Amino acid sequence: MDWLQNSKLLEFLSLFGDNPLLRALVLVVASLLAAKITDAVFFRLLKLWAKKSKTDLDDQLLEILHRPVFVSVVLIGLWLATLQLALPEVYHRTVLRILKTVGLCVWIVFALRVTTLILDALSRMTSKLPKIDIRTLPLFANTAKIVIAGGAVYFLFLSWGVDVGALLMSAGVIGIAVGFAAKDTLANLFAGFFIMADMPYKEGDFIILDSGERGQVTQIGLRSTRLLTRDDIEVIIPNAVIANAKIINESGGPWEKERVRLKVGVAYGSDIDRVKEILMDVAVTLDHICEDPEPRVRFRGFGDSSLDLELMGWIDEPILRGSVLDALYTEVYKRFGDEGIEIPFPQRDVHLRQVPPAN
Repeated sequence: MDWLQNSKLLEFLSLFGDNPLLRALVLVVASLLAAKITDAVFFRLLKLWAKKSKTDLDDQLLEILHRPVFVSVVLIGLWLATLQLALPEVYHRTVLRILKTVGLCVWIVFALRVTTLILDALSRMTSKLPKIDIRTLPLFANTAKIVIAGGAVYFLFLSWGVDVGALLMSAGVIGIAVGFAAKDTLANLFAGFFIMADMPYKEGDFIILDSGERGQVTQIGLRSTRLLTRDDIEVIIPNAVIANAKIINESGGPWEKERVRLKVGVAYGSDIDRVKEILMDVAVTLDHICEDPEPRVRFRGFGDSSLDLELMGWIDEPILRGSVLDALYTEVYKRFGDEGIEIPFPQRDVHLRQVPPAN
């Protein structure tokens, strides 16, 4: 603290007498004023500079930077105020560690928010950084969170005087025991990293598991993957399970388009060419059926009581499948009724035979 004894600050504090409480109060008020002035002047100048740029990333960074800078200036003032109180060494050390912990927490939150902001911006620059896109974003985001959390724990231990070296040595032994005890959790953790690296699906994709669940991927976490079904029910699947499961990704492939199929049967004797025309007309006039690739109708075979046909059309995204099939079935049924085309249904003839009475 020798620098404080020879600083201008000591000369300023001497104006308020020898009362330590008064001096501490002055420093607290001065730190609040300094934080306000810094926020008003410094950030205003930076905002003027940021407005000249073409991107809004710097504006968002400045908004995130407000709180940690303000809190840091106040914490410095509180630390200087504790020096005036002449507390016993043990209390002074404890207060200093608490102030460091608060400052560390504030800057950790800042680092997490900045990391999320930067990665989100980089994921939209696919032409310059093809390795960071919406598919790999969760991998980089979760890796950054782990690194920041590890660094935070390390500096937190240092601020409280914990011997990190000895802790790491004991952590190796403890880690083996924890590994056996939490093998399922670790399996989910490693599976989560492999899923994020291999990216068989991404957030927003519609997938179907081999167990039958179908839903939209809403979150890919380190421990589990969350699906939202069409019934608005969330299904949480451990990553170790989904990593070893057969997955149908309806949103995968060269595009997100998906083909829907409508199977229909008409009675024998129907004008097959007219039936095909009606089906094609329904497909091309219905909303959400893509023009490219164009819809098509195929005559699939001769059924037991019907001529079997199939109408196939492409939709823009899997979420539309249910509503499009509903519209197709409804419109085909109406058109067949207007055209007098019969849709057969299973029938069974029952013949009653009278049994002669017994003699």
